[in-house]
Amino acid sequence: MPTNIIMPQMGESVFEGTITRWLKKEGDRVLRDEPLFEISTDKVDTEIPSPVGGILRKIICPVGAKVPIHTVVAIVDESGAPAEEAVPRGAAAPVRAEPAPVAGLDPTEAETRRFAPPAGGCGTGAGGPPRPVAAEGPLLLEVSSEAPLALRDQVVPMSPMRERIAEHMVRSRRTAAHAATVFEADVTRIVEIREREKRDFEIVTGTRLTYTPFFAAACVQALREFPILNSSVEGKNIVYRKEIHLGVAVALPDGLIVPVIRNAGERSFVDLCRTLNDLAERARTKRLSVEEVQGGTFTITNPGPYGGLFGTPIINQPQVAILGIGTIERRPVVVHEAIAIRSMCYLCLSFDHRVVDGAVADRFMARLKGILQEWTIPIR
Repeated sequence: MPTNIIMPQMGESVFEGTITRWLKKEGDRVLRDEPLFEISTDKVDTEIPSPVGGILRKIICPVGAKVPIHTVVAIVDESGAPAEEAVPRGAAAPVRAEPAPVAGLDPTEAETRRFAPPAGGCGTGAGGPPRPVAAEGPLLLEVSSEAPLALRDQVVPMSPMRERIAEHMVRSRRTAAHAATVFEADVTRIVEIREREKRDFEIVTGTRLTYTPFFAAACVQALREFPILNSSVEGKNIVYRKEIHLGVAVALPDGLIVPVIRNAGERSFVDLCRTLNDLAERARTKRLSVEEVQGGTFTITNPGPYGGLFGTPIINQPQVAILGIGTIERRPVVVHEAIAIRSMCYLCLSFDHRVVDGAVADRFMARLKGILQEWTIPIR
């Protein structure tokens, strides 16, 4: 029995998705709840499982197509018997991208050029000529500019995730009055605690002990004392958020995403650690829900594992601040009139100067530094 596979709705405000990858080919067997294709929306990228098991008979909407929710994108035959399935009524036939000749290029070179996908849907439109859509893999565009492209240059369209990141970053820079302050913290005590406890911690709690939950717990404590850093701006009003919903940036191969720890102020250190690890893992495997990337009130980002000393991150709107955590490195510092080797890191707070004054930002950072250096929060 043929079953229509539809584009799901990934949240109340999500009305379309872009198909970024088919995980099965026509004729492949697919199991119930096995990932079938990947989509990208303006909120989250995720894998979509097949609601039934059977044979994938027809892929209706190809990679690169922007598809409205509830649209049929494929057909799975539950019986598994060889058969040709017709495209269901109302669904558009798939369109395959064809090479277009480019003036001035020989046929071999022209074969490498492709046109960009259209802005809408996966079909051709009634009575109109076929519209090319994106094919899987890098797409090369013939563009017109004052500086012509060299034959070896590549023009690759932004992925849907990269488009969203670009839009959000530009909007944030246009919206907030960005300012930044940098503090240096001695995190030797935290490093010693982690090295001493990480093995037993994992055995007892069932989750890994990384440095990020230390910074997350310290931020939660400091935010309680400086609620202006946990606010947002709506018109000419400042909204003080009652709950702390902590966003933590997770790097992905093609961008980044910021899952949110709900009610972080009410969680124990172990709970923070478990939730962080779970969200990060599901972010990397594209299994986050829309709700898990919305509603953050403060964000932390940690480029430290890559060796960055510090940076000035862009605020995640509509929040008013974001904390960047630099790499932890051992270096000589002066302690009580003597030189000692300590584990040090830089902390950078980018804040919205419309509502957060420099003095308040510095007091928040001084408190955060004190919590980290004089760590007293129980980890178990």
